[in-house]
Amino acid sequence: PLKPETSTAEPKRSKVEIFKEQSNFIRYPLNEEIYTDTPNINEASTQLIKFHGSYQQYNRDERGTRSYSFMLRTKNPGGKVPNQLYLTMDDLADQFGIGTLRLTTRQTFQLHGVLKKDLKTVMSTIIRSMGSTLGACGDLNRNVLAPAAPFMTKEYKFAQETAENIAALLTPQSGFYYDVWVDGEKFMTSERPEVVKARNDNSHGTNFPDSPEPIYGTQFLPRKFKIAVTVPTDNSVDILTNDIGVVVVFDEDGEPQGFNIYVGGGMGRTHRQETTFPRLGEPLGYVPKGDILYAIKAIVATQRDHGRRDDRKYSRMKYLISSWGIEKFRNVVEQYYGKKFKPFHELPEWEFKSYLGWHEQGDGALFCGLHVDNGRIGGKMKKTLREVIEKYNLNVRITPNQNLILCDIRSAWRRPITTVLAQAGLLHPRYVDPLNLTAMACPAFPLCPLAITEAERGIPDILKRVRAVFEKVGLKYSESIVIRVTGCPNGCARPYMAELGLVGDGPNSYQIWLGGTPNQTQLARTFMNKVKVQDLEKVFEPLFYYWKRKRQPKESFGDFTTRMGFEKLHELVDKWEGPVQSPVRYNLKPFADKETYEAMEELAKLQNKSPHQLAMEVIRNFVAAQQNGKSE
Repeated sequence: PLKPETSTAEPKRSKVEIFKEQSNFIRYPLNEEIYTDTPNINEASTQLIKFHGSYQQYNRDERGTRSYSFMLRTKNPGGKVPNQLYLTMDDLADQFGIGTLRLTTRQTFQLHGVLKKDLKTVMSTIIRSMGSTLGACGDLNRNVLAPAAPFMTKEYKFAQETAENIAALLTPQSGFYYDVWVDGEKFMTSERPEVVKARNDNSHGTNFPDSPEPIYGTQFLPRKFKIAVTVPTDNSVDILTNDIGVVVVFDEDGEPQGFNIYVGGGMGRTHRQETTFPRLGEPLGYVPKGDILYAIKAIVATQRDHGRRDDRKYSRMKYLISSWGIEKFRNVVEQYYGKKFKPFHELPEWEFKSYLGWHEQGDGALFCGLHVDNGRIGGKMKKTLREVIEKYNLNVRITPNQNLILCDIRSAWRRPITTVLAQAGLLHPRYVDPLNLTAMACPAFPLCPLAITEAERGIPDILKRVRAVFEKVGLKYSESIVIRVTGCPNGCARPYMAELGLVGDGPNSYQIWLGGTPNQTQLARTFMNKVKVQDLEKVFEPLFYYWKRKRQPKESFGDFTTRMGFEKLHELVDKWEGPVQSPVRYNLKPFADKETYEAMEELAKLQNKSPHQLAMEVIRNFVAAQQNGKSE
């Protein structure tokens, strides 16, 4: 393949490229910094520790001296978490973290609040429990997504196995991770021979022949790199938001034949810089089953050798494909692959699948998908989950929607497990507000250094307010839209795919994005900037009011906003003076004595609701609590 033209002038490189080059394969100066007395590490180490799966953070709620800590992120291809690893992470959160575990949108754990002096203990404990944080952050392949459902079908098992193979193929080989955290002890599990063969193959110039990092070399990739694998129809992985999206293609008997490959997705952008943008993956082509690892390697090598390394804002592969166009990109990848890509296979429509509730695995056992608001496991929920997972020796899986699946449950255990979970607030999905089931937020404040405003801490209130607006304009409780909130434009909770995305663009203010679809196949667009959090209703009310009145049969909110066009929607928002009040159909007065009614009215006013709305909410919560107490 053509290597980039080398001119006599030294190409401009970002600072991080120099840190990588001088690090002796991501070791120095981190291997010295972790032993110094300061609570933080120096600038070079802050960049390098990302490759080891950690970010340095400080508590932004506190004024004065910065209290530094570290966030660790695990690597779990397909979200698989063996029983022992779950219990270890649960312990570590209490002993060395902030007492909570965070499930992420890439099927991993985040452990916040680890002090520098404890890093080595925590890292080595994870490694010895057959876990890893290697490459969970940094300029390399991140966690590989796959559907989390533990279905025992050929399709699902093959997709998960492919994700594991890709993760193994692109795992760093130079041993820096083990040198720093377990003094060079090796904890490598045995690798599949086809992975080793594909990694070592250099017949088309993909490798650095004598390097300890055959694929990555000293410089690794220009930026983070994200891959997802799935089966047809199952878009639980947000397939189009990844650098590479891999879809298994099967024949009539469910036998895998090959793969459709999408390239060039990515969410991150920078406010007020129109040259940065979220982008959907587009079709690259089809490869036969035995070629997938070679094709992946060819794409990675193309990005490695041609992606920009001068300005990290433009270093993701989506910018390379945008500037080259897909044809040129395909041609260069084919040189590294040594073959031509075949045309895409036709596939059915995508659907978002959440796997919440109880399902048959297909091997006689059951699995139970649990909704976890924003993926934050703490308090009573954390204690109860641990008890159940430990008592029944369950393996778990993390979903790309920040939820948890308990696997391998015998049918006799279903009732006792349901009862215990319900008591800890882990309810059957039919008792959770439909808005919460698809909503996502990133952690943002207080620990994320990039946050501009609240996300995880702000979304519970935002969802309640959306629900109140739904009731005010007459939308049913069962109706829902996909809402995602991030504290900055980097897009960790993938807000640019939501029907309603809120992206932090100032203190207590959001940029509003509209137009994603419920099955995550269309990019949203910017609708408004700098909407203060207290003014959200001024935008939500007219949008939801007209959606209810002007939508076509079964038209989703995202499709409605796209069809109406933003110009028309802006007009409706600008002219909005409140919904036309229809005469009140419901009257609480006959059901309550005067004092109760007046008290209800007062409480309702405080919450910006009608007495009827509040009464309905109370009744609904009461019924759910009763049902959870006695039902499955």
